[in-house]
Amino acid sequence: MKSSKIEIFDTTLRDGMQGTGVHFTLKDKLDIALMLDDMGLDYIEGGFPLSNDVEAAFFERLKKHPFQNAKLCAFGSTRKPHSRADQDPNIRAVLEAETPAVTVVGKTWKDHVLQVLKTSLEENLEMIFDSVSYLTQQGREVIFDLEHFFDGYKDDPDYALQVLQTAYEAGARVLVPCDTNGGVLAEEVAEIYQKICALYPGKIGSHFHNDLNLGVANSLASVREGSIHVQGTINGWGERCGNANLCSIVPILRYKMGFSTNMDSHLKDLTLLSRFVSEKANIIPDRRQPFVGEAAFSHKAGQHADVLLKNKSLMEHMDPALVGNNSQVLLSGLAGKGTIALKMNKFGQFDKSSPVVAEITTILKDKEAQGYEYEAAEASFELLILKVLQKFRPLFDLDNYHLESFKTFDTQSKTVGRIFVTVDGRRYMGAGVGIGPVGVLDAALRNALEPVYPFLNEITLTDFSVRVLNAEESHSEAKVRVFITSSTEEQSWDTVGVSANIVEASWEALVDSFNYYYNFKIRDWEN
Repeated sequence: MKSSKIEIFDTTLRDGMQGTGVHFTLKDKLDIALMLDDMGLDYIEGGFPLSNDVEAAFFERLKKHPFQNAKLCAFGSTRKPHSRADQDPNIRAVLEAETPAVTVVGKTWKDHVLQVLKTSLEENLEMIFDSVSYLTQQGREVIFDLEHFFDGYKDDPDYALQVLQTAYEAGARVLVPCDTNGGVLAEEVAEIYQKICALYPGKIGSHFHNDLNLGVANSLASVREGSIHVQGTINGWGERCGNANLCSIVPILRYKMGFSTNMDSHLKDLTLLSRFVSEKANIIPDRRQPFVGEAAFSHKAGQHADVLLKNKSLMEHMDPALVGNNSQVLLSGLAGKGTIALKMNKFGQFDKSSPVVAEITTILKDKEAQGYEYEAAEASFELLILKVLQKFRPLFDLDNYHLESFKTFDTQSKTVGRIFVTVDGRRYMGAGVGIGPVGVLDAALRNALEPVYPFLNEITLTDFSVRVLNAEESHSEAKVRVFITSSTEEQSWDTVGVSANIVEASWEALVDSFNYYYNFKIRDWEN
């Protein structure tokens, strides 16, 4: 009988760290592990205790702070050929980690046994039996990963099944076929799982890689045939193309397939978890990632936005709030009046036939023709709306600014600047010195305005990006688009500027950034 509840095994802190660009400090690993525990994971694989000092310290720290929900799992391999499990340093390290569960990986593909381990097929079975049985005798719950299972099964199914039987007889609680090379197809998975789940009901798990972009599909195919345990990583990180993505697998199990997991009551925090792990790795979140990506429930075409106004469920496969995400209506030249009406909800009730909506729609299309892009700079778009509604109030009026960059011999270049602005009829001057013109503009403007607007100290310029819009034209005529991200402790926002002069484009985005905070956070724009 197939289980209606599926165990979720997270290997972000072991297999996930083998992905390109993924690195965690000890504190990062501890923070992520505790959050995974809070999310209701069944197992959290922490790594290989013998690999380095960070891994060893990770397990040592968690001895003093045990998990509330999950079982911590140390990872190791079977004993070496022609030795004893009780004397093997790898087995000993796994035991000394003192985790309630352990993962033991063993060879399934006979070519690996003969060419990599350089031992006999019979000795490999002995290595598996000795390692698993010894660890179970020491009170550990053993999860046995069958490395290269699918390649091994297709090469010699009888031997692959012997490996399964050996680990089963040795006392492994879960037997996990691994698609280590990531090359198996979903129909192959279904056929093989149908056989092995019938042989070992309630004992089979799954571990898939994403080399064919089938990690999630293969995991789900295994569950349909009786797998009771799914391994994967947050955001699908892992070696080569990654591992099966738990951020997709778990909500699909719950909301599309009718299975349950111990994470079900925590799925509203799934998007938060995904972005938290990305932040710890200093990796920009994948906007297009299903369920948790920023674009997962975004709509750009005007026709789609019009349908959203009528019935949101007609354009989205599920309520994004179920996974902690939200719907977005993106602004572009494709936007129709329905899109604009939706974006204006915070400013009042506006029907898509309203003259104001028509005016803003026309302005948006004209601005995009000039090179502006508001999809990634909604703060600038909201300022545009305020101006049309005649509710915008500028922080200041510019009189002039002057920048000068210079370099002497092999010293670092410098930029100096000064600015004159007027606030409520009074003139102020500011100055700045730095390396780049944008930073100097920012410094000079703050220097001029902070005596009047001390709240500017709360704002930090956190990102700056430039794109050449018409590079095929003469360099003297090429336009650039500048995006600036600004933030406080509570929020961040994005603004845009466009000009053939990079300084002017930067200035426009910078001023929008300050004006946005002033109009929406400091003053009451409604009055």
